[in-house]
Amino acid sequence: MSLNLEPITYKEACEFVRRYHRHHLPPQGWKFGIAANDGEKIVGVVTVGRPVARMLDDGLTLEVTRCCTDGTKNACSMLYGAARRASRALGYKRLITYILATESGSSLKASGYKLIGMAGGGSWSRENRKRIDQAPTVKKKLFEAT
Repeated sequence: MSLNLEPITYKEACEFVRRYHRHHLPPQGWKFGIAANDGEKIVGVVTVGRPVARMLDDGLTLEVTRCCTDGTKNACSMLYGAARRASRALGYKRLITYILATESGSSLKASGYKLIGMAGGGSWSRENRKRIDQAPTVKKKLFEAT
């Protein structure tokens, strides 16, 4: 089976993430998204937006905010690679993403990303700004493509 890339709308990508992502809700916004298709149906999506960490939002950096598949082999690697190439074509100098510490990152490594180190962890909730955590609060691995 061969996979192909195709455009996707924000609404379609959010619905796919809502249906298939193991531990995240759809992203709040995006710059662009890309879908992978097996010839019959969409098997994965990647969404790319501004960095969630405001100190990384320098105008030249984007973040893969979701990469989600239905389990189709090689779809993640294909989508991460497509996001890297599209970001570069749009003039961005750096593309980052985070994965759980328990995940291997093999799809990221296969598509040209490098592990930078550990990052994050903890709750977004603060005493003066209470929030209910809807995503894992564990440490994450930070990857980048430059």
